[in-house]
Amino acid sequence: MEPLEGQMSEGYIRRKDDHLKRLRRIEGQARGLQRMVDDEEYGIDILTQVSSMTRALQAVALGLLDEHLRHCVLQAADRGGRAAEDQLREASEAIARLVRS
Repeated sequence: MEPLEGQMSEGYIRRKDDHLKRLRRIEGQARGLQRMVDDEEYGIDILTQVSSMTRALQAVALGLLDEHLRHCVLQAADRGGRAAEDQLREASEAIARLVRS
């Protein structure tokens, strides 16, 4: 779904640098995991790092979702109509994907 007019200045864009910083840290974790496997490190230690990386990704996802709800969905709800219904459906589908992952 395309963002509604005026939304690009709000939402996650305000915290873009924070999100990029976290994602770069996660990228480093992924490289570290590759090294651990390549070095044949203890499996439980690798699994611990996978769990840590998963939590970090979930934190990014929840932050993005929160910002989407606070800005895009709230603005659409204020406008009402079909846009509000579409934004709510889209948010619900995103939440369902996060819960299943």
